[in-house]
Amino acid sequence: MKLFYMPGACSLAPHIIANEAGIDLDLVRVDGKSKKTEQGQDFLATNPNGYVPALVLPDGELMTEASVVVQYLADQKPETGLMPKPGEIARYRVQQWLAFVATELHKVFGSFFKPDTPEATKEINRAHLSRRLAYVDQKLDGRSYLMGDTFTAADAYLWTVLGWAKFIGFDLSPFANIQRYLGTVAARPAVQKTLRAEGLA
Repeated sequence: MKLFYMPGACSLAPHIIANEAGIDLDLVRVDGKSKKTEQGQDFLATNPNGYVPALVLPDGELMTEASVVVQYLADQKPETGLMPKPGEIARYRVQQWLAFVATELHKVFGSFFKPDTPEATKEINRAHLSRRLAYVDQKLDGRSYLMGDTFTAADAYLWTVLGWAKFIGFDLSPFANIQRYLGTVAARPAVQKTLRAEGLA
């Protein structure tokens, strides 16, 4: 399988899951501005939407959307527990978290990276993030990960998105459980391996 990525973007989450699961990926770095791969190919020919992650399966099928790609990769190695088994309530809880990260956090953080976002919108979004992160912080109380002691695909996605706070100057210091969580996830060997591979460590 081939993963198109941009260092530190949401493609970091499926990259982490692949390393957690022991799945070898062919990595193709994409430049976010030019939409060219490191080999000079037109990334828009692979994904017309122009964003990562884009996972090309062995049969040539294209899969996009971070919340879906992490699930697909986790399901390739069900014994890892990165995604609970179909039919189990725990699976729907992980999917619930993936949807929450995608809709309540990812998109809101994303607005800060767009140069045409009005300052008034950014202020509204900061308030929104504060409320949503207070909820996450509460849910992490007494837990190593979102599901308790088990690291799942949702943690890879949440950890990736939370890492963007420093780039927009969003202060996470009021959220003690989130700060602890960030350190816990960062210490995982597969996460460190991924950061090194993307030149982020």
